Amino acid sequence: MKMDSDLLHSPAVGLTEEEEADMNDWKLPLAFMKKRHSEKIEGSKALAQSWRMKDRMKTVSVALVLCLNVGVDPPDVVKTSPCARLECWIDPLSMSPQKALETIGANLQKQYENWQPRARYKQSLDPTVDEVKKLCTSLRRNAKEERVLFHYNGHGVPRPTVNGEIWVFNKNYTQYIPLSIYDLQTWMGSPSIFVYDCSNAGIIVKSFKQFALQREQELEVAAINPSHPLAQMPLPPSMKNCIQLAACEASELLPMNPDLPADLFTSCLTTPIKIALRWFCMQKSAKLVPGVTLDLIEKIPGRLNDRRTPLGELNWIFTAITDTIAWNVLPRDLFQKLFRQDLLVASLFRNFLLAERIMRSYNCTPVSSPRLPPTYMHAMWQAWDLAVDICLSQLPTIIEEGTAFRHSPFFAEQLTAFQVWLTMGVENRNPPEQLPIVLQVLLSQVHRLRALDLLGRFLDLGPWAVSLALSVGIFPYVLKLLQSSARELRPLLVFIWAKILAVDSSCQADLVKDNGHKYFLSVLADSYMPAEHRTMAVFILAVIVNSYNTGQEACLQGNLIANCLEQLSDPHPLLRQWVAICLGRIWQNFEPARWCGVRDSAHEKLYTLLSDPIPEVRCAAVFALGTFVGNSAERTDHSTTIDHNLAMMLAQLINDGSPVVRKELVVALSHLVVQYESNFCTVALQFIEEEKNYTVPSPANTAEPGSLTPVRDSPAIPRLRSVNSYTNIRAATTARNLNKSLQNLNLNEEGGPAAFSPGNLSTSSSTSSTLGSPDNDEYILSFETIDKMRRVSSYSSLNSLIGVSFNSVYTQIWRVLLHLAADPFPEVSDLAMKVLNSIAYKATMNARPQRILDSGSLTQSAPASPTSKGTHIHQAGGSPPMPSASSSSLTNEVPKPPAREQPATRPPYTPTLGGQAPHSHQFPRTRKMFDKGPEQAGEDGDEPGGHRNYISAALQTGLCDWSAKYFAQPVMKIPEEHDLESQVRMERQWRFLRNTRVRRQSRGITQRGVSRLDDQIFINRNPGVPSVVKFHPFNTCIAVADKDSICFWDWEKGERLDYFYNGNPRYTRITAMEYLNGHDCSLLLTATDDGALRIWKNFADQKNPEMVTAWQGLSDMLPTTRGLARRVSIYLDRSKQGGAGMVVDWEQETGLLMTSGDVRVVRIWDTDREMKVQDIPTGADSCVTSLSCDSQRSLIVAGLGDGSVRVFDRRMGPNECRVMTYREHGAWVVKAHLQKETDGHIISVSVNGDVRFFEPRSPDSINVLQTVKGLTALDIHPQANLFACGSMNQFIAVYNANGDVISNIKYYDGFMGQRIGAISCLAFHPHWPHLAVGSNDYYMSIYSAEKRLR
Repeated sequence: MKMDSDLLHSPAVGLTEEEEADMNDWKLPLAFMKKRHSEKIEGSKALAQSWRMKDRMKTVSVALVLCLNVGVDPPDVVKTSPCARLECWIDPLSMSPQKALETIGANLQKQYENWQPRARYKQSLDPTVDEVKKLCTSLRRNAKEERVLFHYNGHGVPRPTVNGEIWVFNKNYTQYIPLSIYDLQTWMGSPSIFVYDCSNAGIIVKSFKQFALQREQELEVAAINPSHPLAQMPLPPSMKNCIQLAACEASELLPMNPDLPADLFTSCLTTPIKIALRWFCMQKSAKLVPGVTLDLIEKIPGRLNDRRTPLGELNWIFTAITDTIAWNVLPRDLFQKLFRQDLLVASLFRNFLLAERIMRSYNCTPVSSPRLPPTYMHAMWQAWDLAVDICLSQLPTIIEEGTAFRHSPFFAEQLTAFQVWLTMGVENRNPPEQLPIVLQVLLSQVHRLRALDLLGRFLDLGPWAVSLALSVGIFPYVLKLLQSSARELRPLLVFIWAKILAVDSSCQADLVKDNGHKYFLSVLADSYMPAEHRTMAVFILAVIVNSYNTGQEACLQGNLIANCLEQLSDPHPLLRQWVAICLGRIWQNFEPARWCGVRDSAHEKLYTLLSDPIPEVRCAAVFALGTFVGNSAERTDHSTTIDHNLAMMLAQLINDGSPVVRKELVVALSHLVVQYESNFCTVALQFIEEEKNYTVPSPANTAEPGSLTPVRDSPAIPRLRSVNSYTNIRAATTARNLNKSLQNLNLNEEGGPAAFSPGNLSTSSSTSSTLGSPDNDEYILSFETIDKMRRVSSYSSLNSLIGVSFNSVYTQIWRVLLHLAADPFPEVSDLAMKVLNSIAYKATMNARPQRILDSGSLTQSAPASPTSKGTHIHQAGGSPPMPSASSSSLTNEVPKPPAREQPATRPPYTPTLGGQAPHSHQFPRTRKMFDKGPEQAGEDGDEPGGHRNYISAALQTGLCDWSAKYFAQPVMKIPEEHDLESQVRMERQWRFLRNTRVRRQSRGITQRGVSRLDDQIFINRNPGVPSVVKFHPFNTCIAVADKDSICFWDWEKGERLDYFYNGNPRYTRITAMEYLNGHDCSLLLTATDDGALRIWKNFADQKNPEMVTAWQGLSDMLPTTRGLARRVSIYLDRSKQGGAGMVVDWEQETGLLMTSGDVRVVRIWDTDREMKVQDIPTGADSCVTSLSCDSQRSLIVAGLGDGSVRVFDRRMGPNECRVMTYREHGAWVVKAHLQKETDGHIISVSVNGDVRFFEPRSPDSINVLQTVKGLTALDIHPQANLFACGSMNQFIAVYNANGDVISNIKYYDGFMGQRIGAISCLAFHPHWPHLAVGSNDYYMSIYSAEKRLR
């Protein structure tokens, strides 16, 4: 990438290095930017599909009413001479009148039969009123609800009257008798279609509508007032569903041109090709086609329904063109109604478009109801003229010399036009005109492959394109094609069906009905098919078996399970993912498939996917194993064993790096919980008992900070600061950042448990409702209780569990759920809280019914000891299982108000079960909640039996629907980030230019050398005591963390950009931060000393910060006293202080994250796979206090609490990877830094202020400098060879590489020269010579080199 050289290259700096860094920005991988991080995991909103015909109809009966009275002209029409004579292509004067009438009737019937051979036809030739009535009523009787057609030819009677009458005859043909349209409507009923071929036909249409309106009003009157005389009469049928076609407007006469047939309108409707060719020959332009005469047209070879013959091809082209015109001009719903609902109506309307074109050329305007927009000028008619021209020009030679017929290029050209639309167009534009033609082309083998290919590319544009194609009527065509055995169509059909099913999954039924699933089973089983086609096939099968029993049975018989199991280890990740989802769906609530899976040991084969490198694949595997357990059929020992093994396999994913996987894990375990409910209730009760009896030591009674027995997690009280204290935090308002469970907080901050007497119940419930989330999720087990249970459960006292062996599967799974309820990712912990509370609810509801109801047996327990601050969390804790909002959220019932009428009868209340006992006095006395055992669910809504559904129905993660979105979105489009013109790409280019500028300018300064660093360029009071500071590498933003929140400042403008809560529990604190993707779309990683890692986006801009992901980076953190005073007393005795919390180092080039801290390993996470890739044992007994890595040399340097500095080579095995240990420091290492150059040194510093330089290959230090004593913080500038030391004694010293002090900072600028506080943290900017300093007096200041240098 070359940029404006004057702008970029100052002569001082070499070009190559800079260009290289520049190119590297493009090459650097990005972490946590996949779809699963940026999107909500849920399916797309289903589009309402209107393409499916709700009411397909048939025209089953046809009345042909001809009033010709051959030889006698009606009085009100003066005919020209010569005049149009032909009726149904017969000259009535060429034979006797009666014979002519019968022949014309028979011919008209034949013409109609071409379009609808199966209908019942009844002719009524020159009829009387009674004959018409008899005919219409009998046809309607036979047709029932189907459509009837009434064709009226009035060429031998007077024109229709303004009063709405048409004319027929009397018995002996001496008079014309009027027939009211109103009567005709009554006899014909609805649905009907009327064709009027007579002059002034438009009058009939108008009268018809007026009468229809009159009927509607009569119906309304009768409906409102039953005593009205209208209501006594038989109700007239509604005329809403009637269609009319009339030859001309109300004031127009039919054309009398002798070259045309007299029934031109009927000819257009029933013999369109014949009349269209004749009309073509009558135009002036026909003279350009030599040798074509009207006689020749009669001799066109072929049959209308044989597309390989000239006549058949013309007919096919005509159908395609009229269909296309209609689709492009008509509103969608009208098109569906007229052109897709009924075959005969569709044909008549296609031909009506021709009638409009031809008759308008003779000043006649055909009318239809419903009205159509004018189509006679549509551009597609020119394509028709060309097709006719090409066909007719071949006629003379074909007929005279017998040459072969050349097929029309029409379809190939239309496909090309469609292709041009696909390749050239912009995103938002009108749909392609040629879509209906593509449909017609699917019928022809010649163009089928190309048409399917283009259709696939069209469907790929997105769900809107699929909906359009379905509304054109593509469905039956592609369904029929599944019967084809042509291999070359397979990839195309699979692609098209994947697109259709991704948008409209209801097609599963059609596929199974037509045995379409077999097609996809054979594609899946075909190992020669490329992986992406097999992926689509298995996606289609996964839709077919999704909650559809018939589909499950059909696919089970088609050997789907064995087919899927064979492909589980395919190298294509998307295929592995969908194979697993498909398996999970086929045995979901379908026992035969589960047993088939057991026989093929499917669950064991799925285990391998639990460690797949792709998180979505692990997710799919968890989903499949979850539904495998979730079958609620009869249990056998065999199946229970399988379930137990499976549960223990799933439990291993408890610390998976991806929240999507852990969410799926909670759901999978919830299936197990539902399946073995009673066992889990037992475990729950025992845990609740344990939790009640066990008090976790709190900092108040730990005399000696270092003297705690090692436990798995912090024994300090799990307190969260109350929501009110983050009113100043913008992000706190978004539910995303605040775990629902965080809202069950302990309000009375410092005192012991408040007296929880019946008297203050009301106050307690009111506080919880104000604090609870909007939907008032009051839990039985609050977050605190669960968190405490989780930590209690790691103590040995749990061995005394009664009844269920300590290490039983249920206990283990309960522990796993407890662990997941404290997950750093809110959605995971919410789900786990739901499962735990659902069981706790049942366990407490069903437990010891007599004891709870009998108020006498509630014994008085000793008052809570002062040390057990957090044991009984009531103030706003989860509420007990009373019919309050809590039970309604669990059992979806209408809560009954608690009975509060009789204060006298309330027993004294004693907190049992950790303050969570069911309060009997809060149930209305009439309710028999506890008399029944858990098994007999009552009919009334409040029985906990109905509750099993709550847990299974409410718990789903949307993973499958979200994965299916992939197939609905464009697959062939260039992704935005690769499109050179896209905004995403431009923004990225701008960021990389900015990076280059920062690198170049800062390098200019550091190369000249920094002689002073004490110019204060920023100072501000932070909302909390700064514990970690981190500069953004390229913009002017700095992140400052206090114990559990992060503040962002713009150090150039001096303003606060953002402040939000990190979400860590109150007994933990943030101990490290890193910017990920700092060169591009920055994310912020925070690490807390309980081992949790959280990653945030959208901070420091106008949006709300969002958590991208979070996971437990280190489990089993050793206990430390995490007092607030840790930083203050830091220099007293570092070793006694215990923890370094969690330390991290980030490698952008490899996407690896090194984590360590109060553990005995350095754990390496691969952020791309979101899984742990390596645990390197430190081999020491103390904590890791500092990490630094170099990706080029695969080295990791760790500084430890015992003063040692250890070097690891991560390419080697766990036993030999420690390549060097330096033990020269006598005390806690504050910082170990590995320089990034190829021969970079290790620089390490201990609390005692000795700075040592090591060469990684030599065992002894190569240089030692002595700095200040009582060091609390230190940082090393990667470019400028400076290091800064912060001291307990309230000053900062900055040294250069030779150990000379270049600056000593003791006072703030301004502020009357106030002394700076004890230094809590400091950090250099990665490029600029800026030093950020946080101190215990809440201030955060930034110092820089002198102004003239900058």
